[in-house]
Amino acid sequence: MIHEVEGLFKRQLRAWPQLSKGVEGLARATTRAVKIDWFDIYIRHIPHRMASTTAVVDRESVAKRPCFLCAANLPPDEEGLPFDENFTIYCNPFPIVDHHLTIAHREHGLQRIANQFGNMLDLAAALDGYFVVYNGPECGASAPDHMHFQAGSRVLFPIEHDTAGVTGVTVPNYARNVFLLRGRDRSALIDRMDRAIDLLATTTGKRPEPLVNIAAFHERGEWVSYLFPRRKHRPEVFHTGELMVSPASIDLCGIFVVPRAQDFERITGETIAAIFREVTLPDDQFKEVAAKLESAH
Repeated sequence: MIHEVEGLFKRQLRAWPQLSKGVEGLARATTRAVKIDWFDIYIRHIPHRMASTTAVVDRESVAKRPCFLCAANLPPDEEGLPFDENFTIYCNPFPIVDHHLTIAHREHGLQRIANQFGNMLDLAAALDGYFVVYNGPECGASAPDHMHFQAGSRVLFPIEHDTAGVTGVTVPNYARNVFLLRGRDRSALIDRMDRAIDLLATTTGKRPEPLVNIAAFHERGEWVSYLFPRRKHRPEVFHTGELMVSPASIDLCGIFVVPRAQDFERITGETIAAIFREVTLPDDQFKEVAAKLESAH
């Protein structure tokens, strides 16, 4: 599969000007690391991410625009690579990381993780050296009306390094609340993720889907998945205009996207930690769900 993806990138870089422009933009991106407690966050200034960061995703606005993930609406230069009978892999023309992919369902339907986590695990297993992410419809998905994942190279994927020695379902003192679910058994891991999401829905009262971001990768026969339970979509500094930041899965995994130059210069580790705490689930609710998850394992 990796060879086919590499071939897709090479063809698309030649044939699709928008992608080559995006890859050039990523090459010019500036990245700096800040230490928060015992871990690093990599702040990345990418001006071409402004549209995604500020995307208007309320139901009325989404209904008024054509879906940009439906095959009929894609640019004529854009080519896809089939993955099983349901999904198609595309090169993301506004990359955050190297080899940034969008994996869209072939049918137009709502962004929902229900009955889709198995597909996410299959993608992670097929894309060696990549991570796969899911952004919930109110947690950073620019297309909440069309089921899709994203993927990218794990050359820089800080959370993998941060959690390498963690054996429990939570990561202590991590500034953001996250559940860590590992396993070699695909169906057992799907059951655990379904259980965690159901517990979150019950605890937060948010159905059919609680606010979540998910990331996963596959290495040496084991899947590692991260479930970020959210309390809100965007931090207060976004709404006030103080900082143009709107964290989704990749940000929560340690690559914090900042489209505006002035924000990149002044944002601090303390500010990022505060934003993570603000947008992820409060400690009391998180601990309640964690205790039930641990007792069920």
